[in-house]
Amino acid sequence: MGILVTILVGAVAGWLADLVFKRFSFSIWIQILLGIAGSFVGSWLLGNDLQVMLGLPELPARITTAFLGALVILGIVALVKSRQSS
Repeated sequence: MGILVTILVGAVAGWLADLVFKRFSFSIWIQILLGIAGSFVGSWLLGNDLQVMLGLPELPARITTAFLGALVILGIVALVKSRQSS
């Protein structure tokens, strides 16, 4: 059951992050992988702090943490791409 929740969280977080960075427009598989990677980055950066600070239930806190981690990853990708083009 844990892997299904991780894939669901990754899919939602990756999709939301892709909406914020409209310039990339990735496929659904890349969005899921981005969200899963984002959950690792978000967990590394925030741990359980977001859930404790905001008092969110576990699933919304995991999605938010993964979303923030995916935004960090996309931000780094955007910086690298902009430096390569200039």
